[in-house]
Amino acid sequence: MSAGLKRLADELRSQSRVAVDTESNSLHAYREQVCLIQLSTPEKDYLVDSLALTDLDPLSSIFADPAIEKIFHAAEYDLNCLHRDFGFTFDNLFDTVIAARILGRTAIGLGDMLAAYFNVSVNKQYQKSNWGKRPLTKEQEDYARLDSHYLIALRDILEVELRERGLFGLAQEDFKRACLPSNGNGKSARANWERISGHQDLTPRQLSILNELCLCREEMAERLNRPIFKVVSDELLLSLARTAPDSVDGLREAGLTKIQVERFGTQLQQAIYKGKGASPVVRTRNPRPSEAVLTRLDLLKQWRKTEAKKMKVESDVVLPRSLLHAIAEQGPRDLKKLSHIMKDSPWRFEHYGEEIIRVLLPKSKTRTAPASN
Repeated sequence: MSAGLKRLADELRSQSRVAVDTESNSLHAYREQVCLIQLSTPEKDYLVDSLALTDLDPLSSIFADPAIEKIFHAAEYDLNCLHRDFGFTFDNLFDTVIAARILGRTAIGLGDMLAAYFNVSVNKQYQKSNWGKRPLTKEQEDYARLDSHYLIALRDILEVELRERGLFGLAQEDFKRACLPSNGNGKSARANWERISGHQDLTPRQLSILNELCLCREEMAERLNRPIFKVVSDELLLSLARTAPDSVDGLREAGLTKIQVERFGTQLQQAIYKGKGASPVVRTRNPRPSEAVLTRLDLLKQWRKTEAKKMKVESDVVLPRSLLHAIAEQGPRDLKKLSHIMKDSPWRFEHYGEEIIRVLLPKSKTRTAPASN
């Protein structure tokens, strides 16, 4: 265990709140990984080289400690990456993006908010840096520090605004939800070819070719340690699946560059040939909800949109998608049942519970009596 990291953990353990950010190499590697962790207290900024250190366990207790508030900007991606790479779990979170969205802010990028609140300019060129390359430049280190340095002060400003508008309870619900392990961590069950926009227009045979091309691209990207989009783009795979070229000229006509043809042409042609003879692929099918569920979804979405306009926020701020679908699927007919569905959303239940029941039931059947304990 690094002595320096242990000292840092001891220092952080004495804090009531810590700002956190990460830098990953998703634009430069096949399998992205967290390359740098930035941590800030009110007094100091720290950079943790997560590539150089083999044991980051001292940070685990900090992140999981409910007595220490962790402040992020757009936490979901960072939390997913930290959980994926190190198994970290989190308790007690403040997300400045969630807070800003609840307040109706539209410019919620960190650069926008630092400029608005602190008159600080962020050099965006380092957003796309190769954070897996060592040594880091002084400019990269300065940029990384800036990502967490102002978060505590920004958090305090946003809390004041939330409390002034009676929305802090709403924000706390979403902060807690962001900490849940399942939040954004589930992998899609769909095959790679199903994630490519435009595949719906292909024939069954073309879909089989597209599937083989996707598998081929994954293999090449992993071998080269490159992101898949830096090998062959989705648009080019679609073009190849449609035209199924069997010559170098055909590959070029489909849109491949000379370098791509030279480096990947043979493998792509083999994939096309294999796809022509492969069994048809089968689309992933999700069970269609009942008509009653779809009707409730429509009613809830219409109500949510109207309420969002009143608050001047995005619709999912009023009712998150997961909660929207849970209510539509279970179809509560009274506040007691709804309170069970919304047990983790007390602010929303208090403010919207009776409205939701009125939306779901005919007026003659609406029950608005308080829920029993």
